[in-house]
Amino acid sequence: HRDLDTRVGTIDVAVPKLRHGAFFPEWLLERRSRAERALSTVIATCYLKGVSTRRMNDLVATLGISNLSKSQVSRMSEELDEMVADFRNRPLDPGGYAYLSCDALTIKVREGGRVVKCSVLLATGVNADGYREMLGMHVATAESNASWKGFFQDLKARGLRGVFLVTSDAHEGIQHAISEVLPDASWQRCRTHFAKNLYEKVPKMQWPMVSAMFQTIFQQPDEESTWAQAREVVDLLEPKFPQVAAYLEESLDEVLAFTAAPKPVWTKVWSNNPTERLNREIRRLVGAVLAEQHDDWIQQKRYMSLSALEHSKHLMHQPNPHTGDDHGDHHQLTA
Repeated sequence: HRDLDTRVGTIDVAVPKLRHGAFFPEWLLERRSRAERALSTVIATCYLKGVSTRRMNDLVATLGISNLSKSQVSRMSEELDEMVADFRNRPLDPGGYAYLSCDALTIKVREGGRVVKCSVLLATGVNADGYREMLGMHVATAESNASWKGFFQDLKARGLRGVFLVTSDAHEGIQHAISEVLPDASWQRCRTHFAKNLYEKVPKMQWPMVSAMFQTIFQQPDEESTWAQAREVVDLLEPKFPQVAAYLEESLDEVLAFTAAPKPVWTKVWSNNPTERLNREIRRLVGAVLAEQHDDWIQQKRYMSLSALEHSKHLMHQPNPHTGDDHGDHHQLTA
């Protein structure tokens, strides 16, 4: 007899024993597996959505499954790792990707028993059939020219080709990497990020007016009128805000690179807002995991006793026996 966890609960499967030879229903059961393939897929999907192991146990209990063993969870995690590895290393569409959107996300990860910050580099692209794809991601210790260059080289090795325009923020590392690895591609500076940079150079009370003028640049019907309006805005800003006018003028080639593309795609490529939304979703999933870890800790046995905490408070106001310093008096640091 074998227990099999399924979508309708745990069932007892009788496996006949033969006098000669052996019989194992591999069409139904996988060797060394106690879970139905469909159930494993559902659980893997839930992990991708940020559901914790504890809540997963609660979920499968409603299906009549007694418990998920650590070995089952480990096996499903390995399958998920394989799925992610296959996705990250898959060959890219040979038809090419004319438009790329790139961004970096800073997250905290556990490495060698300590929590450190790292950068997750992301790239999405529009394939030859007009559909968006997640092209890849790369985890680096920091966002730099070297990390972006390595990321783009990996994408090229997987078949990235035909890139016409890359949209991103103004990080110097990504700019240099684009020119080195994708020399035939133009760089579009995200208009949303640029607007934030522009905001920092304008008096707060004057920003609504300057912002409205800036937005008119992107409301023009064609390339020629867009550039004409941009120069008009620069001229209007020059008398009252010369520094702002100079900053805008020197950035026009970067901010208006999208005008070289066909008009129907302008709104799709002049910012990397879709990738920013993807970043928020990743942060949401990370936040969900942390929130559920918090719930787990709250429900577990007390981590430190109240008496120990109270003693710690008392020690904070006692002189340090090794230095003679009073913890209650924080000495001012000098340069």
